[in-house]
Amino acid sequence: MPQLPGETVSFKLERDDENKVRAILHTVYQALQEKGYNPINQLVGYMISGEPAYITSHSEARNLICKVDRDEIMEVLLKSYLQNSMGKGE
Repeated sequence: MPQLPGETVSFKLERDDENKVRAILHTVYQALQEKGYNPINQLVGYMISGEPAYITSHSEARNLICKVDRDEIMEVLLKSYLQNSMGKGE
């Protein structure tokens, strides 16, 4: 549906997609740790640049993270952070 000028665009990630993103993030985090990288630094580099080279190919981590859009990853991370920091559920 076309958006009117100045109209806010809505973005909604389905629950199944959210669970898929969480599982991929956990796998990628673990693979980065296993290879001796700082997972947070590497994931930040990837999120900022979109460059998959920040993610190891160990355990198929690079292939997995390329299967999801960075905006979906950002939504899951932001939602988790805000829920935990504000002490609220969904």
